Amino acid sequence: MAKYRPLPAYLTIRPSSIDGLGLFTVKDISKGTNIGLTHVFCDCTLQIIRTPLGGFINHSNTPNCKLSKLNGFNYLWTTEDIPAYTELTLKYTMYNPEEE
Repeated sequence: MAKYRPLPAYLTIRPSSIDGLGLFTVKDISKGTNIGLTHVFCDCTLQIIRTPLGGFINHSNTPNCKLSKLNGFNYLWTTEDIPAYTELTLKYTMYNPEEE
């Protein structure tokens, strides 16, 4: 029986030089890889719900990932080849990270 994993096996959460904890690779990841589901829009509460993947990705003005929306779901995709032990980052567009 397969065990539940909140993150893909090639990712980990650890302290970030950007802010708090971040999402890091433990192996090389190719450009164009779908990392997984980060956020879901819930019609019943009109809120955005973060998955474990979406909860730890930090903002960068020079990100190495992007979000792709499909039917109310946001998926994380790499925009470049990412070496092992690199932090995955997004350019936040849902809100201003400076206001938190």
